[in-house]
Amino acid sequence: MDLSNYYQILQTLEPYHAQLIAVSKNQPLEAIKSLYQAGQRKFAENRVQLLLERKERLPSDIEWHLIGNLQKNKVKKIVAWVHMIHSVDSFDLAVSIHKAAADHNRIIPILLEIKISSEPAKHGFEINKLLDSLKTDPWESLNRIQICGLMGMATFTDDTNQIHKEFKNLKLNFESIKKAFPQFTAFNELSMGMSSDYTIALEEGSTMVRIGSKLFS
Repeated sequence: MDLSNYYQILQTLEPYHAQLIAVSKNQPLEAIKSLYQAGQRKFAENRVQLLLERKERLPSDIEWHLIGNLQKNKVKKIVAWVHMIHSVDSFDLAVSIHKAAADHNRIIPILLEIKISSEPAKHGFEINKLLDSLKTDPWESLNRIQICGLMGMATFTDDTNQIHKEFKNLKLNFESIKKAFPQFTAFNELSMGMSSDYTIALEEGSTMVRIGSKLFS
């Protein structure tokens, strides 16, 4: 596997102090191993089943991130070892993660996913509903999760102005939630940006980019 894109992306991320989350879906194991041997340790999948399969066949020190939609009935399958869940889009899902984590004596880092695109396939909290939930639901009682920040996916479009606007709004929401809820002491991560738009995301304040196709091409 040609690692030139990998090193180029790392170089791009460096001045922003952003983390690279390598999205390994649809990639052969040998390609993932090549990145691992080059030093990459943070990998992600968007489906629980793929995450389970990858974990079984790859080195045990990989930090696995779940970035796709998570159903409550699948939480128990990953909670014993998942490093971070980026896609928490309801209080009920957070409760399920909290309960499952307690069974394994773990605290699970999570990100709250906000829907910043109007595309129907995108998941996430509507921002006003999230703010209402943070004010009224007993998040502080969920001591087996750690709310580490926000995640969002921009519209898949060639309109860079729209992408800038969506990421900028997510950054503003991140800052306002961080200020309004100081009890979230680990609220430092903003997961936004993929292969097609990660440079824009970096400009708008991303701390984590989730890159797949560009990394492995």
